[in-house]
Amino acid sequence: MRGARKGPVDRMYSFLTGLSCPRCGQWVPADHLTNLCGCGSPLLAAYDLEAAAREFPRAALARRAPTLWRYHEVLPVRDPAHVVTLGEGMTPLLPLPRAGAAIGLQDLWLKDEGLNPTGTFKARGAAVGVSRAWELGARALAMPTAGNAGGAWAAYAARAGLPLDVVMPADAPAVNMREAAVCGARTHLVRGLISDAGAMVGRFVAGGVAFDCSTLKEPYRVEGKKTMGYEILEQFGWEPPSAIIYPAGGGVGVIGVWKALGEMRSLGWLRGPAPRLVVVQAEGCRPIVEAWRAGVDDVDFWQGAATAAAGLRVPRPLGGALTLRALRETGGTALAVSDAELLAAMRHLAEAEGIWACPEGAAGLAAAERLRAEGFFTAADRVVVLNTGCGLKYPDLVAAELPLLGPTDDLPVRR
Repeated sequence: MRGARKGPVDRMYSFLTGLSCPRCGQWVPADHLTNLCGCGSPLLAAYDLEAAAREFPRAALARRAPTLWRYHEVLPVRDPAHVVTLGEGMTPLLPLPRAGAAIGLQDLWLKDEGLNPTGTFKARGAAVGVSRAWELGARALAMPTAGNAGGAWAAYAARAGLPLDVVMPADAPAVNMREAAVCGARTHLVRGLISDAGAMVGRFVAGGVAFDCSTLKEPYRVEGKKTMGYEILEQFGWEPPSAIIYPAGGGVGVIGVWKALGEMRSLGWLRGPAPRLVVVQAEGCRPIVEAWRAGVDDVDFWQGAATAAAGLRVPRPLGGALTLRALRETGGTALAVSDAELLAAMRHLAEAEGIWACPEGAAGLAAAERLRAEGFFTAADRVVVLNTGCGLKYPDLVAAELPLLGPTDDLPVRR
């Protein structure tokens, strides 16, 4: 393993104080490897935001490198020597004038997470999660994944010199299997869903051979994802948008953005109303949407989960209760779109704006169209769609019939 923990570190690098349970209020020290609270809830990292507000003015960001580690005071790694990075974060925030005009939104934007290392927003959670696990002395890691997280965690585990076991459904995208394997992770396929992969990882880590870094079963992946919220406000000059649309499988990203909004308010960086958070899921796997419609506080297992958007095929997200809370507290909503809608949006976004989004990100554009038609958005609302990955990782979802010409043929005239 690269390096070892050193002696005292500069507290000013991170204002982390501990871990708190959002369900039962339990306080847990943050100086050892930890999974869930005793009550079964995910734990969330807590910071001394009062001290951070004094010592971490947002003006300091102007002098920092354009990576997510620019917000290190509100990230959990205490010693910068343990930061494992491939240059993740500060992805472009792009206006979508033609796509917006087509659906009646004058101020539509896209946060393009496909330009992160490994091609998805999963790089954020992997960078912070692996860094913190390494700092706390983990010797090996294990995780289930629907696809992209496996490749990201494999890359960052390789960067840190940590062994990793990855378990994913046998019908996950082939590129994700190869990505994890080529980065040195022991990659296993299971005939079933991510929930089955999770059960397999649970049995494996029970023997103490590896640390379980499953979604929200370790507290720090969400800390990497929350930096999307910090970046969106910074990129808009600290003027929050009207809404942020997030495609939710496990829901870590929307929980992270919600957490970031609360932290920025405590830091004095967010004034006035927070953006409404909107969750979009696929019709074939919509446990959060159904719970939202029913007005309940947690999600049930979704039977027969099936969708072309592999990242949305999570039948019972562990963070369901926190996701629903984030929607309620920001005045947001949840909706589901069909595979036909999200695939059509994927093609339209590429043709109209030159952005080949992943199917999960394209679902956000389909959701924006639906919500504008229903009156949830006005024409003037500033709406941000989070594209969580690069469409190049999903070549089988796009069909293209290409004419074959002879060397002396002429190009057809456009009509």
